[in-house]
Amino acid sequence: MNGAELSELPDESEQLRAFVSRLRQAADEAGGGPAGPPLSDGFLLKFLRARDFDVELSLKLLLNYLRWRRDSPEISSCLSPSSVLGLLHMSYHAVLPQRDHAGSRVLIYRIGQWNTKDWSPYQVFRVSLMTSEIISMETETQRRGLKAIFDLQGWSLGHALQINPSLAKKISCVLSDSFPLKVRGIHLVNEPRFFRPVFAMIRPFLPEKIKQRCLLLQIHMHGADFHSDLRHFFHPHVLPPEYGGHGPGIDEACQDWTNQLLHFEHILSQIAAHPTGDICSCPDEPLIRKEVHSE
Repeated sequence: MNGAELSELPDESEQLRAFVSRLRQAADEAGGGPAGPPLSDGFLLKFLRARDFDVELSLKLLLNYLRWRRDSPEISSCLSPSSVLGLLHMSYHAVLPQRDHAGSRVLIYRIGQWNTKDWSPYQVFRVSLMTSEIISMETETQRRGLKAIFDLQGWSLGHALQINPSLAKKISCVLSDSFPLKVRGIHLVNEPRFFRPVFAMIRPFLPEKIKQRCLLLQIHMHGADFHSDLRHFFHPHVLPPEYGGHGPGIDEACQDWTNQLLHFEHILSQIAAHPTGDICSCPDEPLIRKEVHSE
């Protein structure tokens, strides 16, 4: 069976156990095993699915993840939705209730809702990390990945100045090679007019590794007239009306996801303390309760 076929098997499948054992052994030999709880099967499966059950690539991703968390305690050590509740109540972020036609999760970030006087860039990025940790526990998301829409309306020089090179590198690492999620596409809407020419101007001077990451991430720039353009990538039933669709409004979607994050506060605290272990959650309750699928 190839990686895609293996990914479709349930977590308890006998055929997956050999891959889990091989990755656990490779991690132990590489010194990637944690000092705390052992590497759980569910934790290792996230990395195997993210790299289509290539054990060598899965190990590289796993070690990058553990290294990133160790080197970024200012972001990864506190995964409390309550600590950023004011930002969440500004309708800054949502995971839409419907997946897209390919089964991918669809995330929206509204950068203009971020008040730089109230919230540091580390707190803002922590919202993304909390969401990523939660949805990476979903088997379907492990298989189908995610797509993100960044609404840059209201984005200003003040926002840009918050992102120093160190933070930019950490964000880039998470998006490309340090987190067990497949990023299937990034869509920018309402980006300022100068954004595209500036990006084109600096791109030739970027390190080759960063250029490759940009290609892998499939970045699409849609501008201000984005409604019809987005419908080429997302079914209207998936998108809120503010983005050219027929789904729940963006404020409702943001509030619903805020409630979901608060519901999983205890799980997130477990992940912050011991990300490699078994996470205790109610087995009779779907991880994301209001999830529906697009036709």
